[in-house]
Formats: sequence, C-alpha cells, structure tokens
Amino acid sequence: MTAWIGIALSVTSLLVAKTALASPPVGPRDAVEAAVTHFMNITQNGRPDAAVGGERAEQIRQIVREMFDFDEISRRALSRYWEAIPREQQVEFVTLFRDLLERAYLTQIEAARGEKIAFLGESMEGGAATVRSKVVTRQGTEIPLDYRLHVRDGRWRIYDVVVQGVSFISSYRSQFERVIRAESYDGLRDRLRQRAATETAAAPRRTEKLEALPATQR
Repeated sequence: MTAWIGIALSVTSLLVAKTALASPPVGPRDAVEAAVTHFMNITQNGRPDAAVGGERAEQIRQIVREMFDFDEISRRALSRYWEAIPREQQVEFVTLFRDLLERAYLTQIEAARGEKIAFLGESMEGGAATVRSKVVTRQGTEIPLDYRLHVRDGRWRIYDVVVQGVSFISSYRSQFERVIRAESYDGLRDRLRQRAATETAAAPRRTEKLEALPATQR
C-alpha cells in the first residue's frame, strides 16, 4: 500500500495550467487520470528486473518535486506547531518531510507492478476537489483511494491522499505530535535527520542486493 500512496502523491505530473487564473482548464478527475497514465508508464514500462535507481528514480523525484504541494502538506502535518517554528526551520522541515516521502515510495515502488487503478468520480467544494478511485490488487482485492487537490499557482496540486478512509496527513500528524509532546520539535527534526542519513546510506545496499538476485526473485 505504501507504493500506491507514493503513486497517489506523484500523479500530479500533468496537472499543469499555462495560466495563473483561479481555475485550471482541465477538471481534477481528467487531470489525475491522465497523470496516472503518464506516471505508470514511467514506473511500470521499464524492465521487470530493473531496480528503481539512477535516471528512473530521478525522473520520479522530478515529478514529485515539481508538482506536489509539499508546503501545504508540511503545514497540515505539523498543524499548530507549524506557526511556532521560525521560517528557516519550516523550510528545513519541508525538505526533510519531502525526502522522507520520496524514500518511502522509491523503496516500495516495485510492489505496485501488476496492480490497476480505476477512477470512480469527482466532487468539488470551496475550491478543493476530491477524485475517487480504487486500486485492484493482483489478488483482486479492491482498495479505496481518494486524492484531495486544490488549485495553487494556476494548477491542481495534491495535498492529501486517503487510503481506505485514512488520511495520510492525519497519520503523520499524529506521529509528529506524539514525538513533539514527548520530546520537542528539535527532537522530531533530529529523528528525521537521522532517518534520512540511515536510509540514504542503506539505499545503495538495497540496489546491490536486488541486482544480485535472479530475475525471477525480483
């Protein structure tokens, strides 16, 4: 499921409007559906035995960094603590949180191979939109997956994903709040820094391990 959260966070690659007007010319469902197709072409049309690395990983990161509203999701994830920290710490947190989500996705992206997504509809309220879909796993299980979007800088951007009724922003908000209450914001920041260092160091070893396996085991 983490892989599909990553896909949901990354499908904004085509949600680009050429204008800064209040409403993009393409509706949220059409935009997300087109973007999913584009994104799945990137992630699933490579060699079945290919590791997620190098140019492919950079292409995925570029999609995420250009189109995902990390400022908004960071603000929502920290909730009331966001305004309590200086601007320079806000900027650092956005980077740390963005990198955390990217790494979580890139390490599990191959799990999405063979799964399909079907779009069910959309709704709009007060400048925000929800695009409803479902993931059909290789075993035939159906998993509800909703995208929440808003318009920023003239284009639709995803700021939350709801998987089986659970908002991933809410999940992270609860985790972050527990750490801040038990320690402090500095404690949370240090944990994110340490996790980044540990996972970055482990990434080359994961790729080497995958490449050493026979193709049938990848």
